[in-house]
Amino acid sequence: MLFMGTYTPKLDEKGRVFLPAKFRERLAEGIVVTQGQERCLVVWPTDVFAEEAERAAARPMTSRSARRYARILFAGGDESRPDKQGRIGIPAHLREYAGLERDVVVIGVRDRLEIWNPAAWREFQAEALEDYSDLDEDDD
Repeated sequence: MLFMGTYTPKLDEKGRVFLPAKFRERLAEGIVVTQGQERCLVVWPTDVFAEEAERAAARPMTSRSARRYARILFAGGDESRPDKQGRIGIPAHLREYAGLERDVVVIGVRDRLEIWNPAAWREFQAEALEDYSDLDEDDD
């Protein structure tokens, strides 16, 4: 299953968010939520996270960037399962990292979901759209 689309659920008072209904079956077996780049959160199906963990483990620990990536990937991670209503809890340290309050943006990104603060998503999207408009397959 490819994760695609943009959704705007809200965090409840307990820090839970409803996952888009069409993704719930794929995520029912379990998820890992980690810190993403650009201050978003990444929601990985557990099997996809396992693949990412293997890629991280395959990089030599003598590489500073590999050590840094592994530390961030695993230290902030939280493993869970969506509840019967399709909600996942976002731990406080991850909500703080991503600047999440009540409104959030959930986007599908091929093999994972990302959860963004709406203002940060708009800012990122504006910058990325400029780059996207400038793409030219003849450029190297």
